[in-house]
Amino acid sequence: MTVDLTTVKEQVAQGAHELLEQAQLQAGDIFVLGISTSAIAGAKMASAPSAEIGKAVVDTLYDILHPQGIELAVEGCVEINRALTVERRVAEKHHLEIVTVYPSMNASGAAQIAAFQRFNDPVEVEHITADAGMDIGDCDIGMHIRFVQIPVRTSVSTVGAAHTRYLRCRPKLIGGARAKYTWDPFN
Repeated sequence: MTVDLTTVKEQVAQGAHELLEQAQLQAGDIFVLGISTSAIAGAKMASAPSAEIGKAVVDTLYDILHPQGIELAVEGCVEINRALTVERRVAEKHHLEIVTVYPSMNASGAAQIAAFQRFNDPVEVEHITADAGMDIGDCDIGMHIRFVQIPVRTSVSTVGAAHTRYLRCRPKLIGGARAKYTWDPFN
C-alpha cells in the first residue's frame, strides 16, 4: 500500500486536536503515542517499519503539543518492554527511571527513532503515567495512561490503514453513599 504522508499528517492532526479538546490537558501534562508505522502502511505490525511515516507522525504531534507545553512520550514495541522515549527534562521533572536502550528499526520502531531525532536530549524510560494518548495501530497504550481511563471518540478512526484509539483520564471517584462529586459549599 502506498501511503500519502500529507493525508497521514492531516489524520494525526485532526485526531490529536479532537482528543485535546476533550482531554483538557495543561502545560506539563504528558501525551503518549503508541504507533505501528507498519500498520499505517497496511502491513502486519512490526513487519515493515517506515522512517518516513514515523517522522511524519512524530513531527505532526510535536508541532501541536510543544507550543502548548504538553510533553510527548513515544512508546516502543515489545522487544524493549514498551519503554518510552521522552526528553531528559521530562524524565527528571516526573521522576521517571531512565533505562539504557536505544531505538532501532527492528526493536522499538521508526517513531522512536524520529523522536530521538526531534527531541532535545532524548532518553528512554521504562514506565510512565500519561494524561492522554493516541494509539495508532492497536499498540495498547492503556498501561501508560493514568487511571481512570476514558475512551475518546473522534472523527478519525484510522491513520493510513491503521485503526486508531484515543484515551484521556479523569480523577477517581472515591467515597461512599454520602460522597459528593461536584462542589457545592452549601450542601
